Amino acid sequence: MNQTSITPSEIIQYLFCPRFIYFEKVLCIPQHEEKSYKAMKGRHLHENKTRMNKEYLRKKLGVVQKYQEQYLTNNLLRGKVDEVLLLEDGTAAPLDYKFAKYKDKVFNTYKTQLACYAWLIEENFNLPVNRGYLVYTRSKSKMVEVELDDAFKQDVKVKADEIVKIIDRNHFPKATRYKKRCMDCTYRNICIQ
Repeated sequence: MNQTSITPSEIIQYLFCPRFIYFEKVLCIPQHEEKSYKAMKGRHLHENKTRMNKEYLRKKLGVVQKYQEQYLTNNLLRGKVDEVLLLEDGTAAPLDYKFAKYKDKVFNTYKTQLACYAWLIEENFNLPVNRGYLVYTRSKSKMVEVELDDAFKQDVKVKADEIVKIIDRNHFPKATRYKKRCMDCTYRNICIQ
């Protein structure tokens, strides 16, 4: 049985560049994200939202029950979902707070994170998930619905398997095709371009 467990953040890092996983998880070179202002602000935001919204149900969405700060796992993935919404149509949906402004576009990283949460919710709550929600706290808590189709969720599962192979086999993967990403990469000084 496989013992490697990964997070939605690692899937997002993999999509940025597969070598990110190699440097961080195989060579154990930390990226020092904890020093990032946005990362720290986002953590505080989640703590505050949990305290403030304990009883609030989003009735316009058809929410009949919610679970906050749910740490969920399966045989490959683990993560903490801000809110798991149980809906009157018999489905469930993840809701994630973002310390960001909404700019008329949902970034793929956010969609990927929601797809990861959908996978975890489906396996732990035994309910279908076909959509998720993002709350942009820097845009007056604007809520955006994101469709999560089966193909997108399946792609996340494939990426999770690829990450496990990198870690378990100490595999040095190909770099991203998008070389502009290398300019912002924490590992650019040690990576063979």
